[in-house]
Amino acid sequence: MARTPTRAATELAEGLSTPGRAAARPVLPRARYPRGAAAPVLVEVRRGTFIECRHRGHIVEVDVNGRVERGVGDPDYVTSLRSAVKPFGLAALLEADGADAFHLTDPEIAVMAASHHGEDAHVRTIQSVLRRAGLTQALLACGTDGAPADPLTASRLARDGEAPGPIRHNCSGFHASSLLLSRLGGWTLADYWRPEHPSQTAVAAVVARIFRVRPTDLVTAVDNCGVHTYAFPMAAIARAFALLADPAAGANAAQSSLVPSLTRIRDAMMAAPEMVGGTRDAPDTTLMRARPGVLVSKGGAEGLRGIALLPGARGPKTVAAGVAIKIEDGDRAGRANRSVSVESLAQLGALDADALERLNELHRPPTRDPRGVEIATTVPVFQLAPLSELG
Repeated sequence: MARTPTRAATELAEGLSTPGRAAARPVLPRARYPRGAAAPVLVEVRRGTFIECRHRGHIVEVDVNGRVERGVGDPDYVTSLRSAVKPFGLAALLEADGADAFHLTDPEIAVMAASHHGEDAHVRTIQSVLRRAGLTQALLACGTDGAPADPLTASRLARDGEAPGPIRHNCSGFHASSLLLSRLGGWTLADYWRPEHPSQTAVAAVVARIFRVRPTDLVTAVDNCGVHTYAFPMAAIARAFALLADPAAGANAAQSSLVPSLTRIRDAMMAAPEMVGGTRDAPDTTLMRARPGVLVSKGGAEGLRGIALLPGARGPKTVAAGVAIKIEDGDRAGRANRSVSVESLAQLGALDADALERLNELHRPPTRDPRGVEIATTVPVFQLAPLSELG
């Protein structure tokens, strides 16, 4: 059973220091968000002359040195990573030399860090990896719920009378990475998904190192695909994405052996963004294509997104940073997180006017009537500020 996070528990992730870092640069802000205060409104849905809906949430930016910079809301708010854990959990396979052992390509690494949409290209890529490892897709234990996420692919399968298998599920690539790790370690395959399985304890150990906690202090829960996910404060999530943005600059002594793996995962996701989401209506893919080679985006269910901003992304000579975004109501339709993600990147200097124009459908998601006329608009209404101003 997962433990309930408390503020005291979150301070463990905050307080672990980085050897060699200057003490004057705190890992988390000293000021605290007012206890019990409602989250700020980040987005309004405007229809006609009135506001129809408001979405509340939290945003935090942390630089690669661990300094909490800008945001809005509570940087201590604890939330599940859900699928945003995938780039970090995948490091267990790469640290075990899995990329070399199975001759993994950038698209293959990217799809294992992905919440892909189940398009044919994703299926072919995962099948290729499994065949090379002598594995069958029948071993995938992620289920078929919501698969495939791509509507055109789903329509075609339904028309052809083809039931989607687990390989079409958005988590099949991540599950394939556990199967590869099990093959590499000589472990059993059919039960790879169990939390006590060596492949899952290896993932948990890597996640703990990345987030600077002890494995025994991880706050866990079971994701919809059947494997564990983990809960952390928003600032810790942002810091992990800052590490992904620049592993060499952000790693402490305990993380140093992960630098090559995280670098390879980051570069693979940027090289093959269509594998991270899909070719249609995939926010992570769209954001990465808007600034090629500059950022990595990975969403998680229930309104979470983590963004890794590489050095220079926020302007000349800026260091790497991570951004964590959470919509408190879960944002089932995804409109609020899309709007907040684009607006955050714009306010942080990571998007210029041209990129913002290209991302307009994400920035201000429209609602249209049956004739295609826009009748409502999702509008970001927040302003990022230095989080030292909280108190």
